[in-house]
Amino acid sequence: MFSPDSSQKELTDTIWRMAYIAEYREGNNISHLERVRAYAQVLARGLGFTPREVHVLSLACQLHDIGKIAIPDSLLLKNGDFTPAEWEQVKRHTISGAEILGGSPSPILQTGEAIALTHHERWDGSGYPRGLKGEEIPLGGRLCAIVDVFDSLTTQRTYKREISVEDAHHLIIDAGDQLFDPGLVDIFDEDFDEILRAGKLRS
Repeated sequence: MFSPDSSQKELTDTIWRMAYIAEYREGNNISHLERVRAYAQVLARGLGFTPREVHVLSLACQLHDIGKIAIPDSLLLKNGDFTPAEWEQVKRHTISGAEILGGSPSPILQTGEAIALTHHERWDGSGYPRGLKGEEIPLGGRLCAIVDVFDSLTTQRTYKREISVEDAHHLIIDAGDQLFDPGLVDIFDEDFDEILRAGKLRS
């Protein structure tokens, strides 16, 4: 017999496994999903979200790159620079992700749809796929942009080396009001010690 608690745990596990599909193809980087969720929890709590809202947003953030399952391996695993045509194809993972998650009655998948579509939008309008600017970008997309970039900067991949958490911290701060929501950047800065603990990183 299912209880509400067991049903919620099963939903959480299912969503995590959906997110894991894209990461599995790109080097089985399971820890990226856990860190993104942990960092998102810190920022969401800093915004004063309720525990339920923190849960929904942080879990939805794990789905940010689900659209990468639509990218061919020849591009997803490419080490060199993309041609302009290849780059346009890669950028479509945002649209593909939103299409995969779209139309669901689930608050988590609805939030995930918005995040998948907008986590590469930038505060100054320089992002993609739609060039949204400022608060035109859904809050979930603005929040996920910071935690995704921070984790990318501090994680070694086959195509790049990582940088120190201190350097990544400064890059995020310096990009406030340009690439990232300045209010969220302030929370990121104020709660940076908690960010480090959440990601089990050392300053």
